[in-house]
Amino acid sequence: MSSREGFASRLGFILVSAGCAIGIGNVWKFPYVAGQNGGGIFVLFYLLFLVLMGIPILIIELSIGRGSGNTIVQAYKQLENKGSKWHLHGWVCLAGCYLLMMYYTTVSGWMLAYAWKFMTGAFDGIGSGDVANEFARMLDNPVEMLIFMGITVVAGFIVLSFGVKKGLERVNKYMMLGLLALILVLVVRSISLEKAGEGLSFYLLPNIENVKQAGLLKVIVSAMNQAFFTLSLGIASIEVFGSYMSKEYTLAGEAVRICALDTFVAIMSGLIIFPACFSYGIEPSEGPSLIFVTLPCIFIDMPGGRIWGTLFFVFMTCASFSTVIAVFENLVGSAVDNYGCSRLKSVLINGAVILLGSIPCVLGYNVLKNVHLIGGRDILDSEDFIVSNILLPLGSLIFLLFCVTKYGWGADKFLEEANTGKGLKIKPALIVYFKYVLPVLIALLFVSGFLNK
Repeated sequence: MSSREGFASRLGFILVSAGCAIGIGNVWKFPYVAGQNGGGIFVLFYLLFLVLMGIPILIIELSIGRGSGNTIVQAYKQLENKGSKWHLHGWVCLAGCYLLMMYYTTVSGWMLAYAWKFMTGAFDGIGSGDVANEFARMLDNPVEMLIFMGITVVAGFIVLSFGVKKGLERVNKYMMLGLLALILVLVVRSISLEKAGEGLSFYLLPNIENVKQAGLLKVIVSAMNQAFFTLSLGIASIEVFGSYMSKEYTLAGEAVRICALDTFVAIMSGLIIFPACFSYGIEPSEGPSLIFVTLPCIFIDMPGGRIWGTLFFVFMTCASFSTVIAVFENLVGSAVDNYGCSRLKSVLINGAVILLGSIPCVLGYNVLKNVHLIGGRDILDSEDFIVSNILLPLGSLIFLLFCVTKYGWGADKFLEEANTGKGLKIKPALIVYFKYVLPVLIALLFVSGFLNK
């Protein structure tokens, strides 16, 4: 077992791990994807696939971390059979984490920028048409975007410089508790709006007509995608927290708790957004512009809109920043494990790498806006395509095969590690599902997502 610092409490582990999973995908993507796919029935399929795919892969990642007590490259080296090369995938995972942060910090910066704009009254007295112009103006201003991206990166690494317990765990714990409090305040405000009932019905009540419009197959595939990708599995961003865990509780029980918290935030985000959309006559399937164009229009028309807009984007900033510092921890911890450097040196070097590596994404909307890479996508979308459509599903498949086949760690050792401690245990009979059904589901997800994009 590694001598590295661990978590001070079980609550800290759950909140930090959930913070890694809870991000823009929950509070931005989940509501509009649900809106595009018929509402209530999509939510039911989402919950089903969370159980069938999300929780099992989360257990897999945590087991590799806790079984080795190391970050991913050293974890593979410790658990793999002598002479095998599974650890090469560990380096791919690290590359994926770097690439993820090179565009995620830009979007997190947008959230911070909008929180600041609402807080300082930048949206006071402007018309709804000017809201869309404000977003376009921000994208066209490289200096503004660099400032807010830079604040995100520097703040994240400052937190980690204080260590796991005093930095990552302490800050994430208070931030997550604050995020949950903000959600409840915003939900109460949203469901008290005049036509909130219509939005709640669309969102929560299964309606076959809505599904017919979207297409049942599309709804199922979209729910499978959302359930899988919401947890950020496949590039070892969660594995690092397994390496800090104690053996007191089983991994299945902890995975269920993390997923429950992640799902709670996603569901609550819908309770904020759908009642607001229906109350103000906004189409709930607006897409990505929902957050930066549509919702600000709602806030500026709402009594006390400056306050509600500020609270909403502070909530969004907390959700995105919790993921940022969690993935940063993987990069910092991996450098310490792989190269034996001090934590402070790792923080400084990784901070510089991410700061510089994030600049192309920022410039991709202004100075480099004519640069198109994969399939005509801009820089951010190209980086996201590589991570979301290739590295996450294929990485999850490799983790799975490593844990349940004789060529890797092996099903018996995986099962023993997962079931160590008190709590929910995986029955040996379920290994058949892990070996023969789950790989097929992940492969289908990869193929459908790749072709769809």
